[in-house]
Amino acid sequence: MIELSGVTKIYDHQVVVDDVTLSIPAGGVTSIIGANGAGKSTMLSMIARLLPSDAGSITVAGMDVSTVASDRLARHLAILRQENHMTMRLTVQDLVAFGRYPYSKGRLTPEDTFEIERHIQYFDLGGLRNRFIDQLSGGQRQRAYVAMVMAQDTEFVLLDEPLNNLDMKHSAHMMRLLRRAADDLGKTIVIVIHDINFASTYSDSIIAMKRGKIVAAGNSCDIMTTECLANIYDMDIRIIEVDGRRIGVYF
Repeated sequence: MIELSGVTKIYDHQVVVDDVTLSIPAGGVTSIIGANGAGKSTMLSMIARLLPSDAGSITVAGMDVSTVASDRLARHLAILRQENHMTMRLTVQDLVAFGRYPYSKGRLTPEDTFEIERHIQYFDLGGLRNRFIDQLSGGQRQRAYVAMVMAQDTEFVLLDEPLNNLDMKHSAHMMRLLRRAADDLGKTIVIVIHDINFASTYSDSIIAMKRGKIVAAGNSCDIMTTECLANIYDMDIRIIEVDGRRIGVYF
């Protein structure tokens, strides 16, 4: 479980994350939604200790992220940031191997090699393993980065906008892979995502943020209502229903 208590982050006297208290259950897919500037990515970065909080506490699997040793945290939690810029020219296989660094420290063992290969195959990258990252399409590149994070083999996986720059086909493919990874590999996957249709289709739970605060949390049925979505996004939103099933939204 990931637990936040009274977590706050302030930039230039502006409160970006405002006294957030939250529990994210272990297992499954949790999506964090909300408008730009709601504090989603900042909250994710604080959970991963990429940013310090200005107040409050955060624990992952009972570990205080502000004090736990980095190598210990890296064996429990992995994060893919929104922007990924590699200065080195790497192949797909080299990139995925980076996910094993908390274990190998750069010296790969047979177990590391097994995990690298397992995740290359899991994310359908076998035919691309020797291709350089800068030679891949956007969808292929994003799959390679997610495979790297998954190869870290942690219980908790944080993904900041993994659908960024992907078209509908590749977005759907990515969400199916993440859903399958949560179910097959027993991962707790937390995603910052803008597409509420994908969030409602593939998530076990949804957390909604607005102006740094949690304004709603629950399963898809709790969040996918006209009243709740209108409050989150400050706009008129309608639910599309077919035969009594909610299948999407329109604006």
